Amino acid sequence: MTPRAGVILDGRWELTRRIAVGGMGEVWAATEVHTGREVAAKVLRPEFAGERLFLDRIAAEARNSADLDHPGIARTYAHGEVGGLGYLVMQLVEGEPLSAVLARERTLSPRAVLDVVAQTAQALAVAHRAQVVHRDIKPANLLIGPDGAITLTDFGISLGANQAPMTAAGMVMGTAQYLPPEQAMGRPATGAGDLYALGIIAYEALVGHRPFTGTTQVDIAFAHVTEPLPPLPGRFDLPLRSLVEQMLAKDPADRPASADEVAARARALLADLDSAWDPTLVTGRWRSPSQAVPDGERPVVPVAAPARALGPAARAPHAAVAAAQAVRAVRSPSATRRDRHARRPWHPAFPQGTLGRVGLAVAVVLVVAALTLGLLMLGSLGQSARAADPWSVG
Repeated sequence: MTPRAGVILDGRWELTRRIAVGGMGEVWAATEVHTGREVAAKVLRPEFAGERLFLDRIAAEARNSADLDHPGIARTYAHGEVGGLGYLVMQLVEGEPLSAVLARERTLSPRAVLDVVAQTAQALAVAHRAQVVHRDIKPANLLIGPDGAITLTDFGISLGANQAPMTAAGMVMGTAQYLPPEQAMGRPATGAGDLYALGIIAYEALVGHRPFTGTTQVDIAFAHVTEPLPPLPGRFDLPLRSLVEQMLAKDPADRPASADEVAARARALLADLDSAWDPTLVTGRWRSPSQAVPDGERPVVPVAAPARALGPAARAPHAAVAAAQAVRAVRSPSATRRDRHARRPWHPAFPQGTLGRVGLAVAVVLVVAALTLGLLMLGSLGQSARAADPWSVG
């Protein structure tokens, strides 16, 4: 069987349009014949028909993702085999890969980066609690929906609990640019490796490039092991730098203890941006999630919606709308100027409250006293000078 529009898988799923082609398979939009529901179908490429290794991988992906119930993870509905080609039916997620956003925008604001980290880490926490390691966290596998919700996709090389090995000992699985050092050295994959890969994404989104590079995939993988991490620029706040740099520690034991911890720290930093930072004095401009972007003002970090209308699956009620608003909510310069008069966040340069008013009053008293004393001294000196000078006119 060759995947093409009109082909019906097991009499139930009709392929309608091809969405993407990967190294192992093709992803198609499909329609469930009896209900009309739109889904996504991942089908092995024809050249791999009947090959047990690839059929086992499709089955393993289905097992590892089937029980992961979270709005940030694409749902798995069914899997099977037709004419030697394995297939996997899953939720159709309408959205734009983070890789496309980074290619267009190059960098994201600290707010957008923290929101991506928080949402992705929450999804990873669910997978890790189910003893599933994704092993291929990268921007292409993070879809940003029209409402800003992040969906984690492609568990094609994931590793589940008690899963039989499918690769030779020491073989490296993953994408070199986001490969944890321990996996580059052929050691077992763990959840800490997923956090490292997410840290690479955060670093890349903040500064516009990945921390490690090379001329070949092997060179890049080796750089993760041997090269020190280039520090993030000082223009980013210290807690943000500390989180990302800890996620990128060479030793897995030095990284955050869990995806839950990463999500909690990222959410705390997002809360700080809303309540405690002066957006005119730090990197980026932000608007609180409750504020709308004025008409005609281009957001600092837009997340483009796809041209196609949302399908039923993408409009699922469990979408993380509140978290998504934080990605889109950015502060424009004109809004910053308006807000400064209505609500000024706390900052050391702008003391507020009782202590700030007392300090200001003391400063005013001291200045007035100094001016008064200076005027008296000048007057006294002037009188003395006229008394000593016979040519002075009184």
